[in-house]
Amino acid sequence: MERVEKNQEVVLAIDIGTTKVCAIAGFKNDLGKLEVLGLGKVNSEGVLRGVVSNIEKTVNAIREAIEITKRSANIDFNLVHVGIAGQHIKTLQHRGQLVREYGDSEISQKDIDRLVHDIHKLVLPPGDKILHAIPQEFSVDSEHGIVDPIGMSGVHLGANFHIITGQITATNNIFRCVERAGAKVANMTLEPIASAMAVLNEEEKQAGVVLIDIGGGTTDITIFYEGIIRHTSVIPLGGNIVTKDIKEGCTVMPQHAENLKTRFGSALSDEVFDNRIISIPGLRGREHKEISEKNLSLIIQARMEEIFDYVYTEIANSGYGKKLVAGIVLTGGGALLRHVDKLAEYHTGLPARIGLPVEHLAHGYSEALCSPIYATAIGLLLRGIEDREKGKYKTPEKTAKSKDPEGLKIESEPTKGGFINIIIEKTREWFDAEPDSDL
Repeated sequence: MERVEKNQEVVLAIDIGTTKVCAIAGFKNDLGKLEVLGLGKVNSEGVLRGVVSNIEKTVNAIREAIEITKRSANIDFNLVHVGIAGQHIKTLQHRGQLVREYGDSEISQKDIDRLVHDIHKLVLPPGDKILHAIPQEFSVDSEHGIVDPIGMSGVHLGANFHIITGQITATNNIFRCVERAGAKVANMTLEPIASAMAVLNEEEKQAGVVLIDIGGGTTDITIFYEGIIRHTSVIPLGGNIVTKDIKEGCTVMPQHAENLKTRFGSALSDEVFDNRIISIPGLRGREHKEISEKNLSLIIQARMEEIFDYVYTEIANSGYGKKLVAGIVLTGGGALLRHVDKLAEYHTGLPARIGLPVEHLAHGYSEALCSPIYATAIGLLLRGIEDREKGKYKTPEKTAKSKDPEGLKIESEPTKGGFINIIIEKTREWFDAEPDSDL
């Protein structure tokens, strides 16, 4: 705890995914590196394709993940940073314009903030809301293609925006789940943007790169060029559909299908020996079932090729297909499949690597964090710390662990006998008070 008191406030982030709910707590040390104090990961059963489908199950998973993290960090939390994803995520391009009152004065960050604020008033289809409004190139009067207009002078300040929208009901359900788990949402970030913060460096973003986050329910695509997000998309296919294919193709139980995928699965059948056989225990005394590793790989490869077909189409539609010098970075649970990077290269013609979220971690980090499944959680933690540093929200004072079973409220419990005694005292005051003369 000594290193926490000497540094900045601890931040908590939660990745609410289709297969897992992951809570992570940490802070940036004096060297600007991320110190992780606690990590809690539990199975997720109330989320379908990135969207909450069962409130109660999701609340229980969030509460359990926070409890595990809280015990590791020995700190209570009431503000959390969460991610949002799902097939409901949409994007659009829009141009915003701001007329400044004094053209001779320098353009400041406040002017850009006003421009972004005005974009949030854009009329959207019923049920949608703006999650992110990301400026592309700016313009000042007749000058176009400006990356950073701060310090310039002009009357007309404009910008092309990449706008990311989501369903209001989906965001409200996330807020509701977090609040019922005893916490409060400080901010909400699109999960592929968070993953990009954890696994991409500035050089790749400048050169042009496509981040493919293969989750359990969806595959998220984010394209960067010249340091700016140019295209985002969500494909409603992920690791769970691969497991389902194995279950049906090999006629095995769901848990056996998942084990086959994670332990023996390969995204490239040419890399697998033809004569290797996997034996699965039979049900209730039945004989063992034997499955060819080659056939297992063929099932996986067919579905992964379909996913990469969608990816290739999105890259082509974005208009940046020939500008992606840095190629592809794969992350998420699906990136754990053997040879998935080779299949991505063969299928798209772009160089590919696996993105591990360790670049921003302080020396001596846990080996468990060196996995693409934690990319989103670490990215959300980085985003939360960044927002706190910019003063977008105020971090409450941290306290020692409370004995409250929920373990999430920072406010101290009322004394003088608790809430029941307070009600009794207020009732006595009301009876003892002098009657109103007007009655």
